[in-house]
Amino acid sequence: MVREIKLASLRVLKRSGIFDLVADSRWRRQRLLILCYHGVSLEDEHRWRTGLYMEPAVLEQRFEMLKRGNYSVLPFGESLERLRAGSLPSRSVAITFDDGTYDFYKQAFPLLKKFGFPATVYLTTYYSDLQRPVFNLITSYMLWKKRGQVIADGRPLGLGSPLDLRTEAARHDIVMELMGVAEREGMTGSEKDMLAARLAELLGVDYKALVAKRILQLMNAHEVQEVAAGGIDVQLHTHRHRTPEDEFLFRREIHENRERIRALVSRPAEHFCYPSGVYRPSFFSWLAQEQVVSATTCDAGLATRESEMLLIPRYVDTQLRTVTEFESWLSGVGDLLAIRRIARQVYVPVETEA
Repeated sequence: MVREIKLASLRVLKRSGIFDLVADSRWRRQRLLILCYHGVSLEDEHRWRTGLYMEPAVLEQRFEMLKRGNYSVLPFGESLERLRAGSLPSRSVAITFDDGTYDFYKQAFPLLKKFGFPATVYLTTYYSDLQRPVFNLITSYMLWKKRGQVIADGRPLGLGSPLDLRTEAARHDIVMELMGVAEREGMTGSEKDMLAARLAELLGVDYKALVAKRILQLMNAHEVQEVAAGGIDVQLHTHRHRTPEDEFLFRREIHENRERIRALVSRPAEHFCYPSGVYRPSFFSWLAQEQVVSATTCDAGLATRESEMLLIPRYVDTQLRTVTEFESWLSGVGDLLAIRRIARQVYVPVETEA
């Protein structure tokens, strides 16, 4: 009910011309909207994770709105410099993608080239090196593909039986159990992939076909180099998509991530994105010691000159956002009306190998 009231209010504000009034105001010119995207579906991932994956047609619609609305889409680094200097053009926007998945290369990169938009990709590098599906994501996806079923015996996977796939909560519990098995047995990424293949066999899913389609995989070295050569800025997202609360382990994540990015692209890796938007006060000094210039969150808001450079807000755009909601944030009205701004401080590590 609350969301319906908010959407109705936004429609009234748009019809009355408030969106354009705010978009062209001095207030908006002093602010930067940083868009955050994650996955762009190769097949049906947007139906599996509506808050994570978006259909290519929806992303293209968003880009058309940017172009049609005369928004100034800037390279991320330049946008921060101009924000600090007070020299942003009107309707300033920067575009970011988290993780560096293969679907970015396949789906988003061609659209960015079509519209002539710069973008930053925050690349997590472990699965870029491994070139297999991300374990916790592919297991969740396969369980979703077989939703509604009950698997009689999970013991071949080291799990109890039966496996109830009829609810999202039950499927999530199975994923967590599988991750627990992998952790207890000290599995490497390759060994986790074999466990995922065993799960696929139990479910009757063609795992080889999923792997061949590159679903839930990251860009490989050649693809990273290609997007970088095509104007995409590749930046830091930790090596294993995790933020340990131990200084040595945290800084090792930055070191390994940066080393692998430097081996692939010529631009400096000095901008960071917190995996899953999770941050702690202790991280700030560690990032500063690693000479990280900025760190983006998943907290909702427009960035201002006063924004903390290691706590920069973004607008996380998803399949669930309506056109009116998206346009409200482009104009700045969405920021003015925002109630919840701090993202949930919960994450699941992509890889826990030491």
